[in-house]
Amino acid sequence: MIVGDARLVLAAIAGIALAILLIVRGRLHPFVALLCGAFALGPLGGLSLLDTAKAVQKGAGDILGGIGLVVALGMALGTMLQVSDGAAGLARVMIGNAESPRAPWMSLLVALVIGLPLFFETGLVLLLPIIASAVTDTKHGDATRLGLMLCALSGLSVVHALVPPHPGPLIAVGALGANLGRTIAYGLLVAVPTAILAGPVFAKVAARNVSLAATAPAPTIFAGQRAPVWRALLVVLLPVALILAGQVEALLPPDLAPRVAWLSVASNPVLALLVACLAAFPLLFGRRMGEPALQEAIWLETMQPVGAILLAIGAGGALKQVLVSTGFSELLARFATSGSWSPILLGWSIAVAVRLATGSATVATITAAGVMPGAMAASGVRPEWTVLAIGAGSLFFSHVNDAGFWLVKSYLGTDTPATFRTWSVMETIISIVGLVAVLTLSHVL
Repeated sequence: MIVGDARLVLAAIAGIALAILLIVRGRLHPFVALLCGAFALGPLGGLSLLDTAKAVQKGAGDILGGIGLVVALGMALGTMLQVSDGAAGLARVMIGNAESPRAPWMSLLVALVIGLPLFFETGLVLLLPIIASAVTDTKHGDATRLGLMLCALSGLSVVHALVPPHPGPLIAVGALGANLGRTIAYGLLVAVPTAILAGPVFAKVAARNVSLAATAPAPTIFAGQRAPVWRALLVVLLPVALILAGQVEALLPPDLAPRVAWLSVASNPVLALLVACLAAFPLLFGRRMGEPALQEAIWLETMQPVGAILLAIGAGGALKQVLVSTGFSELLARFATSGSWSPILLGWSIAVAVRLATGSATVATITAAGVMPGAMAASGVRPEWTVLAIGAGSLFFSHVNDAGFWLVKSYLGTDTPATFRTWSVMETIISIVGLVAVLTLSHVL
């Protein structure tokens, strides 16, 4: 490694270290901390302050311009499922008796289904109180409740990191030029076995001898509004079905493909989520869809968390662009093409490093995807597998600088050491098993 390369590596470490110190020690919001890290990284990496500012603006603008509408529409869909009791109804019907042997598997299944169109935090807030309240007071009530909630968290985590249209994998798809339909299909192949090992299998061991405090209350349902379960399921699956339908043209013979070319527009995530939101109004609320009180409840609940999410995503994009502008992306590309590591392992490792540093799975995905295109171009590896490897790496060992760590802790009712032994270990299992699955399947398919 030459002196210039060493400077870039040290600059990247310093910028990310500053961000984590400001988050953990300074208690700053990740938005401010990540921007500070970006502005420190630029000059240390050889950029002027003016060029650093331009890179920050470009990175934030590019990310928000491409993903902002997806975030807002996804949050709106989740809110409608919440206030209509649709998500809760699905959970109640699918899980059934919490004491039965099939309950952990059903908890995982309902999380996988509900998690497809919802952000991780939204699915967590919707599902965990419902699952916790389903467990009756028994001798082993805490172990049963914790086991079911860990299964749900496993399902929510894997689809959040591996399956578009979630923001992280969707950004990586665009950055690496991957095929969206294939990424969804491969993502599901990786997600299901990974979630089983990290959920029902791991939960049997992790839930033993853990005492739980009272968990958070169930989300508020709009007065008098409870949607039928089949309608909620239709709303959940609609955006995924639309995106997959858009890939039909690529699977047909050349003489038949032009006849269904109009379906390709459905693969646009913004359009798919918009159609799902428009369909959700009559399906979930019927004639009440136009009531001012209902509309106010939906959009107030939607817009409050969207701001914080967009700011964090924008700052992550800014940090990514500064890394690219300093030449760090080219350094990684040279390293990857030297034969030392495959792009799959390199993408996973970068995502792990950023995840540990910043605490954000989405920021880890954005950063890793942003610096990997150069390495991908010369590798010959299908970009879909690198997208999934990055997603798996972005989940590695959630700890104190991850806002999700504290959110999960409060909903599980565990103390901090128990949260490390359960949630943090579970995320690490997902990350490592996901990588192994990607490496295996990439040589088979």
